[in-house]
Amino acid sequence: MITIKSAREIESMAEAGRIVGETLALVGARAVPGVSTAQLDELAEEFIRSHPGARPSFKGLYDFPASLCTSINDEIVHGIPSARRVLKDGDIVSVDCGVCVEGLHGDSAITVPVGEVSEAAERLLRVTRDALDAGIRAAQLGNHVGDIGHAVQRVAEAGGFSVVRELVGHGIGTSFHEEPQVPNFGKPKRGPRLVAGMTIAIEPMVNVGKPDIRTLDDKWTVVTVDGTLSAHFEHTVAIQPDGPRILTAVHAPVSA
Repeated sequence: MITIKSAREIESMAEAGRIVGETLALVGARAVPGVSTAQLDELAEEFIRSHPGARPSFKGLYDFPASLCTSINDEIVHGIPSARRVLKDGDIVSVDCGVCVEGLHGDSAITVPVGEVSEAAERLLRVTRDALDAGIRAAQLGNHVGDIGHAVQRVAEAGGFSVVRELVGHGIGTSFHEEPQVPNFGKPKRGPRLVAGMTIAIEPMVNVGKPDIRTLDDKWTVVTVDGTLSAHFEHTVAIQPDGPRILTAVHAPVSA
């Protein structure tokens, strides 16, 4: 069931989203060669919990063991932070973060370059960011979920990339995953209609190669089947009468 949020609930989600955005800005700035993904996770959890009443949404969700998902290169989503996963020059790392405030969640993701990356990797990041922007612009009152997916797909495929089809965005609120599902492909005017008070996570996952995916033996990390790079960007968005409101805007890096 799709839940409609009150103005108060949306403000609580915006507070959670502000912390998410600041966490991602902090972690993104620290994602440099020689740093492990476990160090990034520790930094994120400490920063999140430094805000009274805030907690990491991911830790314990479906028994996930960390506060961040950190996915490197061909890893699409759900990478588990580890002291053994040390970032190298030329990597790209996707960082997904959720925060809960007053029982309501915010969810966002960025993919950042580690040191000097290839031109192809830079282009993947740029196109995936553009696909997210297009999806958000389509999240207008009266449009449909299919309009969002269509906008994302059009930008990603025009850039020569593919969109993951087996993983989707989602509604979000008191539960981290709510209805509706928000695919990154589709046809306009299909799917649930967007109404004021809906809150959704729009999250393009874009691959350099084919869209096919598989899950590693850790039961969490999802990778591209062909081993090509993947990028992931995400915002939590509230549908409002005057247009989509991004609740997880990424601010300038902050000090922990």
